[in-house]
Amino acid sequence: MKFKYNLDDKLAPFPLMMYGLQWFLVSIPMVLIIGAVVSHIQGFNAADQTLYTQKLMAVMGIGLTAQVLWGHKLPVVIGPASVLLIGILASGTDSITEIYTSIIIGGIFLLVLYLSKLLSKLQFIFTTRIIVVIMALIAFTLAPVILDLIFSNGDGVFSLLFAVSAVFLMTLANKLLKGVWNSTVVLLALLIGTGVYFIFYGLPPATDALVVEAVNPVFVLPFKFNGAIILSFLFCYVALLVNELGSIQSVGQALKADHMDKRSQRGVGITGALNIFSGSIGVIGAVDYSMSLGLINATGCASRRALIPAGIALFACAFLPDALALFTYIPEVVMGSIMIYLMASQLSASCQMVATNDIVKNFNHGVIIGLPLMIALLIAFMPDEMSAQIPSLVRPILGNGFVMGVICVLVLEHGIFRESSNKQQKS
Repeated sequence: MKFKYNLDDKLAPFPLMMYGLQWFLVSIPMVLIIGAVVSHIQGFNAADQTLYTQKLMAVMGIGLTAQVLWGHKLPVVIGPASVLLIGILASGTDSITEIYTSIIIGGIFLLVLYLSKLLSKLQFIFTTRIIVVIMALIAFTLAPVILDLIFSNGDGVFSLLFAVSAVFLMTLANKLLKGVWNSTVVLLALLIGTGVYFIFYGLPPATDALVVEAVNPVFVLPFKFNGAIILSFLFCYVALLVNELGSIQSVGQALKADHMDKRSQRGVGITGALNIFSGSIGVIGAVDYSMSLGLINATGCASRRALIPAGIALFACAFLPDALALFTYIPEVVMGSIMIYLMASQLSASCQMVATNDIVKNFNHGVIIGLPLMIALLIAFMPDEMSAQIPSLVRPILGNGFVMGVICVLVLEHGIFRESSNKQQKS
């Protein structure tokens, strides 16, 4: 495809600002949604949620600018890593310092992979089937969080109808909207869904949240190390690495960018450093998103420089607490509905990989994909009283459906069914 602006093209001030605004509008919904979901999981009040969103905006603004200028140097949008929600959920609300210490260690893990040049040597682990399972596990193991968000207001019938209607309308909008409007589906759902909810339930009461001192500190000190939580997050960072490399490779190949190995390595390095910074200030880590190609094709602008104003705007939002505080009013059912849509997109990408790579050729191949998903669902929906019986030392691992699903698929692919996997690779 021929683009109006190519990868390294410089733009005049006006088109630079306009394209930058489009990238900003694509980036901001995920920051707001994931920030609100984490705040919900960790029981933050409105003041803490506002501060959390401020820090998240700063991290994403810095990360987007750094990747474009020094990292992979591709027009790839960045955002909070939804896979890390799984680690946060499994660790509980009493382990916040341990959670963000683990995120720092996860960032160090990515940085070490970059500095040691080990990325190319570890690729044999990530077979296509394993990648498919990891992508699907993210969606399946976040289902309990989504259920909690949707039915939190106690009105089950309304919440169910609202969520189903919202998801179908978002899907319809994704089909009908063309050009740059197609990339604003989540943002439109956020604004319109909140408005519709308030029509039924009325505006929320005024709050003095901004004058209440937030208890969530700017920096997470002292650090606390919990081996089980760290190991749980390292499994999440394996998935984050798969997502990172997939996003960079998909955009780079579409734009026919050169030196893709070096771009991937630098991208992982910047993401690692960014996750270290994220953990140190107590926010969820970042990853590159693969949805960038849609906006590039819609606008005809493949210049990475168009993302610089978006990064600056995200960083500037960190200093607008009054504006960000308005987003603490987003109803939880709206957040849950958007999460369903996003996770459906995740599953769609997973199913596409199955179809295009023809990786299920016999019963054993199907078991490699199906059994880890079933184990993950079993653990994800395990009753709380049963989860509480698991020793606290190993609960972040044995009680984490995502981690157990990843362990299962690794054992099946590289252990039990290794011979059939090798035959498939040879064929």
